Amino acid sequence: MNKVLVLDFGSQYTQLIARKIRELGVYSEIRPFNTPVSRLKKERPQALVLSGGPQSVYEKDAPLPSQEIFELGIPVLGICYGLQLTAHLLGGDVKPSSKREYGFASLRVLDRRGLLSGVKDRGQVWMSHGDRLEKVPAGFCITGRTANTRAAVIENIDRHFYGVQFHPEVIHTKEGKKILGNFLFKLAGLTADWSMSSFIERKVEEIRRTVGNRGKVVCGLSGGVDSLVTSLIIHKAIGKRLTCIFVDNGLLRKGQYHDLMNKFRKRLSLNVDGVDAADEFVAALRGIISPERKRKIIGGLFIKIFDRESRKSGGAEYLAQGTIYPDVIESNPVKGPSSTIKSHHNVGGLPKNLKFRLVEPLRELFKDEVRALALELGIDKDFVYQHPFPGPGLAVRIVGEVNKESLEILRDTDEIVVEEVRKAGVHNKLWQAFAVLLPVKSVGVMGDRRTYQRVAVVRLVQSVDGMTANWFPATPALLARISTRIVNEVKGVNRVVYDVTTKPPGTIEWE
Repeated sequence: MNKVLVLDFGSQYTQLIARKIRELGVYSEIRPFNTPVSRLKKERPQALVLSGGPQSVYEKDAPLPSQEIFELGIPVLGICYGLQLTAHLLGGDVKPSSKREYGFASLRVLDRRGLLSGVKDRGQVWMSHGDRLEKVPAGFCITGRTANTRAAVIENIDRHFYGVQFHPEVIHTKEGKKILGNFLFKLAGLTADWSMSSFIERKVEEIRRTVGNRGKVVCGLSGGVDSLVTSLIIHKAIGKRLTCIFVDNGLLRKGQYHDLMNKFRKRLSLNVDGVDAADEFVAALRGIISPERKRKIIGGLFIKIFDRESRKSGGAEYLAQGTIYPDVIESNPVKGPSSTIKSHHNVGGLPKNLKFRLVEPLRELFKDEVRALALELGIDKDFVYQHPFPGPGLAVRIVGEVNKESLEILRDTDEIVVEEVRKAGVHNKLWQAFAVLLPVKSVGVMGDRRTYQRVAVVRLVQSVDGMTANWFPATPALLARISTRIVNEVKGVNRVVYDVTTKPPGTIEWE
């Protein structure tokens, strides 16, 4: 299988480069910029891509790889900072630009024989740089330029080195995918041999080799896509030697636990041990108001219960986790330990005395690839594209103390919100649709009688990745249906409000 390595110099778009390459059918992974050349040689990639980055190549602390990366004998594509880095290391000259270039630019195509084959002249590209390539290294020619950038595309056909000053990986560059495809197929000579079906076959064989003919695996199901896909791939490899554990923490949506258990066991034929721990979680949360304390209590109790139940799994030696590629990337800093974003932990931070060997079949995949894999495995589309649900469940949608009464009120309220959003045909336009229960009461009138009941918040947001979000401009008719149903059908709520806060400054969830 072909493999392209992307060396990360700190660009916000690095993951997008790897994803776009995979979309073209070529397997790609990300490595820190300072990965030793000896390791790169062992991995034997068929091509390298040098990402963008926020720094300048001439700065004292600029991230610079070994010049030996240009002696590996494989094609190299530099993007933005990667172009400047290529030129800098190969004898060119990079200087601060008198005219910084951020945003859209028009690309003039000067030569279509290489990287710009089939690319339209004056097409839109996305720029984000403050330096310019003043002197092109020997052996390179300029094949594309913009109004402010003389060397927007450079190519050395003989040595198979290429560079673009713009970002072909972002959607703002109209023919970016074609340019990346030219590099991969026309210039590097690779073939598109990466697909979900080939991934499944490869992973099934890999799991069988790892676990052996008698090994057993235990996996915690969360109700999300990652853990379910993990379980299905392992089940495909070893069948009933996989035991899944699904904990009902009492903080799920209405009917969710029983619906999922039915799906897991009957429709997907998984061997699942269901654990009713609702009372344990509610008891542990009694009197707790702090959102952070709620999260820690729920996470700690889950670990305790999973530990307890996993010991009943009949001598399992392996623990399966739904780790995905962004988790792996975030655990490997680009510029050293001080830049580490986080350490991933899929089951809430497993204790060291859980003496399992890990099986992580999804650690090579991005989230969108996991969804594609889920569809390939026959999982319902509605489940695959379900809205995100917080790990602590409804506990962080009840502002204040969590108790059985509040949970029942919120479940009924939340169900109405989701039902009406679906009926209105806007569910798939939203990132999340849910209700929040506030710890305040308001005066109301029902049937000519005074009421004093809880306030519910309706939250509908749109987002691409959850990092930022806009509140959804729901129609008055939709909001009226939701509000009318809640106050008429949910005992304990007499007022409904709509949250019109963006992220930032707010967060999507209230806690």
